[in-house]
Amino acid sequence: MTLRLAKTVLVFGVALYTTLIALDNLTDYDSNYQFVRHVLMMDSTFPSNHGMWRAINSPVIHSLFYWMIIVWESVSSVVCWWGGARLVRSFAKGTDEFHRAKGLAVAGLTLNLLIWLVAFLSIGEGWFLMWQSRTANGQEAAFRMFTIIGIVLLLLVQPDSD
Repeated sequence: MTLRLAKTVLVFGVALYTTLIALDNLTDYDSNYQFVRHVLMMDSTFPSNHGMWRAINSPVIHSLFYWMIIVWESVSSVVCWWGGARLVRSFAKGTDEFHRAKGLAVAGLTLNLLIWLVAFLSIGEGWFLMWQSRTANGQEAAFRMFTIIGIVLLLLVQPDSD
């Protein structure tokens, strides 16, 4: 039962974290929008780098990209909360039922992983060269969150016993 408890509270922990991130992006919209804007404009990457043709200087695209992140975070947090609630409901039941209850939590954690892998590491770091920036560089935080959430997902999918 201890392992089930660990799995459940860790899913809730990821749900809480992602909820707070989405809330922060909404309540401190401009600060976080400026980060996204600078990444997309590539205005703090190495001078004269040959990837500047990728820069996007459209405020409309900046806003669309930022809203996509906020919606993605919000959806993934709701799915994690819902998945955690399903784990709680099946907590004292048999192994098969607890295993079946993991589906939504796995989906929520996967959505969370994809935020960090796709939006920040692949697009931000890989395409917009975020790694070159001293001021608009979220690769360390993205890698940290991808790792933490990945560990939670790996723990969650481990077999359970009665």
